[in-house]
Amino acid sequence: FRAMNGKPVTIRTLDPPLHEFLPQEDREQQELASVMGISIEKVKQRVASLHEFNPMLGHRGCRLGISYPEITEMQVRAIFEAACNVKKEGIVVEPEIMIPLVGFVSELKQQEQIVRRVADEVMREQGEKIPYLVGTMVELPRAAVTADEIATVAEFFSFGTNDLTQTVLGMSRDDAGKFLNEYIERGLLEKDPFQTLDVKGVGELMRIATEKGRSVRPDLKVGICGEHGGDPATIEFCHAIGLNYVSCSPFRVPIARLAAAQAALRSKMAPMATENRKAKLSRMTRELKLKQSAKPAVRKKIEPRKAKKKAARKAR
Repeated sequence: FRAMNGKPVTIRTLDPPLHEFLPQEDREQQELASVMGISIEKVKQRVASLHEFNPMLGHRGCRLGISYPEITEMQVRAIFEAACNVKKEGIVVEPEIMIPLVGFVSELKQQEQIVRRVADEVMREQGEKIPYLVGTMVELPRAAVTADEIATVAEFFSFGTNDLTQTVLGMSRDDAGKFLNEYIERGLLEKDPFQTLDVKGVGELMRIATEKGRSVRPDLKVGICGEHGGDPATIEFCHAIGLNYVSCSPFRVPIARLAAAQAALRSKMAPMATENRKAKLSRMTRELKLKQSAKPAVRKKIEPRKAKKKAARKAR
């Protein structure tokens, strides 16, 4: 909040599955067992019970917060205690809480209620009032096609294009490298869809979601986060469909800024070019009409002269 003084700070609640936070090595498990005062066998059993065969589509994101509300509560309390403390220093704070992996508006409602309840509790305790937003990451096709429902609760959208690409294409980002190069070499794909957005598939869902979301909430702020946020071609597409921002890795920020500026300039230049073409066409049309209108007048002047000459020749 200090670093972003006066600018929005978007904080995503925990997205990875729970087992990623648990100790896997014996030494770490023994330390946890000692701290908790339980046997290492119980720790091992719990870790094993949380194992998933397909964690990317498993117990993660908002699903984790629904099963364990205290995890969401803990995060929200930490966010707003920090925000209140920084505000007391005279710094403007604008938290934006982003709920990940939402597929149903009911999921978002449940998590939003927790966020608002805990935020109110902390602000009362601290004697501070902080404006904030609650939004969601759009990472699932269902979220995109039901964006009008989700926008009744979400105050902003952020397309998580890494996961959205995986769920739309049915490709694992971690495994697709084994065959994507071959696809590109054989001409089956032009580019790696995890580097440059698949405009016809993933991009179309983004366009639909943006339009549907703003049909319900016209001032809906929409952006993307993920590796695509630093790709110039993707940024130009995002600008074309009306997104407000892109988010990317720090090392990609200079490229993203340049690409965003170029996209904005091109969009401004396009109408000017169109107007110039229209003006040129209009000028050419006027000139042609003047030429056409001048021809009959010349004929009228010439034809009587010809008639007089003919009459004079006959008289001779």
